[in-house]
Amino acid sequence: MRLSGKTAVITGGTRGLGRVIAESYVAEGCRVLLGGRDIDAVADLVDKYPDQLASRHLDVRDPDSVDRLLQAAVDRFDGLDIVVANAGMSAPGRVAGLSLEDWAATFETNVTGTFLTVRAALKYLPAHGGGSVITMSSAMATRVAPGASAYCASKAAIEMLTRVAAVESAAQGITVNCLAPGIIDEGMGRALASNAVVWAKYSQKLASGRPGTADEVAAAAVFLVGNDSRYINGHVMEVNGGLDW
Repeated sequence: MRLSGKTAVITGGTRGLGRVIAESYVAEGCRVLLGGRDIDAVADLVDKYPDQLASRHLDVRDPDSVDRLLQAAVDRFDGLDIVVANAGMSAPGRVAGLSLEDWAATFETNVTGTFLTVRAALKYLPAHGGGSVITMSSAMATRVAPGASAYCASKAAIEMLTRVAAVESAAQGITVNCLAPGIIDEGMGRALASNAVVWAKYSQKLASGRPGTADEVAAAAVFLVGNDSRYINGHVMEVNGGLDW
């Protein structure tokens, strides 16, 4: 019960890695409010953990929606200690052919959405004695991936936003760290593995011989908000099993 008594908000928490991180937090004694567009997708979790877990509609691109989510956590669970800015999207396309609409949508969700979430966290957490923020990047933030220009660039921006926010908020007792999964058998990683042509290329880059699991990413997410990591700040933690890329 490493997170007993703590309250967390997770954006993009109704599916994929966000949902698995939420389950890991609950298992560690944390109370969790999930924000997402499809809260029906976590109705089973809400029913299973009625005293520990709740959900709320969220548009991460809307600052008022983000603020309401964090305030709802304070109102429901009488506090706020952890914010995980997990919401994200990908719009595949090479630079020469990527539409402005897809580029803008990726940055609006991934970068602006993360900025709005972190900004709100830095407003709410000091009032509750500090806390922890996690942003979500990707191994692709620092590696060339043809056909993923918008995604790679947006994740690189998130990593620098994380470092700046960490320095600015450390004196308030807040840590801001970033998780950067490699190829994970969940969400976008699972879609990658389902494409035989693409997977033939990327599977060779896995030094561990397999994709990671969502539980392995969630374990890192638990560590970064627990007492054992309280002096880790502004760090980008790759969870990639040894990615030879």
